Amino acid sequence: MSAETYLDNTGRDDILGGGARMIPVTTPKGAFHVWTKRVGNNPTAKLLLLHGGPAATHEYFEACDSFLPAAGIEYYYYDQLGSAFSDQPDDPDLWQVERFVDEVEQVRTALGLNAGNFFLLGHSWGGILAIEYALRYQQHLKGLVISNMMSSIPAYNEYARTVLMPAMDQAQLAQIKHLEAIGETETPEYMALLGDHYVQHVLRMPAEDWPEPVNRSFARTNRSIYVPMQGPSELGASGLLSDWDRTESLKDIRVPTLTIGGTYDTMDPAHMEQMADRFPKGRFLLCPKAGHMAMYDDQTTYFRGLIDFINDVDRDAAPLAQPVAHS
Repeated sequence: MSAETYLDNTGRDDILGGGARMIPVTTPKGAFHVWTKRVGNNPTAKLLLLHGGPAATHEYFEACDSFLPAAGIEYYYYDQLGSAFSDQPDDPDLWQVERFVDEVEQVRTALGLNAGNFFLLGHSWGGILAIEYALRYQQHLKGLVISNMMSSIPAYNEYARTVLMPAMDQAQLAQIKHLEAIGETETPEYMALLGDHYVQHVLRMPAEDWPEPVNRSFARTNRSIYVPMQGPSELGASGLLSDWDRTESLKDIRVPTLTIGGTYDTMDPAHMEQMADRFPKGRFLLCPKAGHMAMYDDQTTYFRGLIDFINDVDRDAAPLAQPVAHS
């Protein structure tokens, strides 16, 4: 695809806002708006990005700007309800997995994405949301990417308990557990104690070198959603998601699926590789230098693997050229 074609916005209904638009969504608690922004044009490869958290922001996906345009992939930033540029209602009843799935389907419809072009990438919590979406609406998908997310929160918690926690400074871990027990998790002390774990397993760079979009996104995370759903930190999960497990359902997702994991991830890379085997059309990408934010700490591996997957699926789905009849 030429740069001229990729950048040609003729006929797009979001030109006035530079690709950004507010999409109305209906919920059991009323109507709200969520923010999306399109980059590029490709009629057969359109990637919708589901950020993690829950209730982080689209901003940490901004590394996509360095890779996806050159590959000719159209992509969409999207803040889920409660996050960043989207409406932020204060109603705990809205923070349910099924309600988020309904929201994604409304966003897909508004953006005009379909099985001929729609790739869905979910990172971390976004991976949970992407799996749940695929189980309900895979007829609309061309391809699925589950990035740095296991298919079972109980298995994630077991990995944190038996592998990650024993490797931590045990005095620091004891203090973390103490602060969690007494409910003192919204304090500078608690976050400081997690610092070593985060630079080892979340984003493997010195904290002072973390990329600006990551810091901006993490600072804007809506903890009134994050904590009830995930728990207070990335050291296991203790919130509403703690019993979530779709391992036995992966076989029912029949669209081409890429799972991505990092060797030093907060998530078990062996589990994520096994997930690829459970998907009927699964593929696994290991980012050997990466933690949980593999799009940053093993960036070249991550984006090369993502782009190759999208291109392969797009090529395999393309209709074969019809032979020319000769008289």
